[in-house]
Amino acid sequence: MSVVVALLLLAALFFFIVGTVGILRFPDFYTRLHAAGKCDTLASMLALFAVALYTLDGINFAEILVALKILAIAAFVFVASPTATHAITRAALATGVEPWVRPEKRK
Repeated sequence: MSVVVALLLLAALFFFIVGTVGILRFPDFYTRLHAAGKCDTLASMLALFAVALYTLDGINFAEILVALKILAIAAFVFVASPTATHAITRAALATGVEPWVRPEKRK
């Protein structure tokens, strides 16, 4: 079980790092937000699944209850993170933040 938990945590760390690199490397607000939204949601889900598996050391009502609560948090993150990213993107578009355009495509 600890090997699976370690692999899930390493995968979560990988996606957090990829999202951070995306935030630093992409040219404009929208692509940065896209990288952050996708990678952070996936990394958070993987980390929460790892924590839920880690708490299930034995068959015990308290441990199962804690794991179910962690999975409920994961379900909330799965819904709330993309929704918040979408709302931030729409607000930026409504306030006039221009998306990046390649120099050869500019008029």
